[in-house]
Amino acid sequence: MITGKCNCEAVQFAILSEPKDIYMCHCSICRKATGTNGIGVLVVNNSDFQWQKGQDAVATWKKPNSDWQTWFCKICGSKVPGDNDSERKFIPVGLIKDDKGLSVTHHIWVDSKAHWDEIGDEGTLHPEAFGTGLTDD
Repeated sequence: MITGKCNCEAVQFAILSEPKDIYMCHCSICRKATGTNGIGVLVVNNSDFQWQKGQDAVATWKKPNSDWQTWFCKICGSKVPGDNDSERKFIPVGLIKDDKGLSVTHHIWVDSKAHWDEIGDEGTLHPEAFGTGLTDD
């Protein structure tokens, strides 16, 4: 089991499966939301995700005129797990307690990355969303 928590530890969760793939998003929305080059996430089925503590401390914000939404801890502001769709969750990988065995396997929205953002040798590059115009690493 993999566990994670926000910065203030109010929000805690467990992943019952063993995901290994980190998806790194380089889109302009994720850059603005994090203040850095993007966000790394694990994507897991809802059935493999369990809130341990603090689900009531989770707040959301939806970007106007967009389907993009973010989830964060009301207390410390950390990004926290949120719905990817009705069946899966996005889990910010920086919240994971023991990240050994995890690796970046996909970079998405690389065509809109910041000019200073250098992508290393790991992972498949996708010009836009996952599965678009695959480029080998």
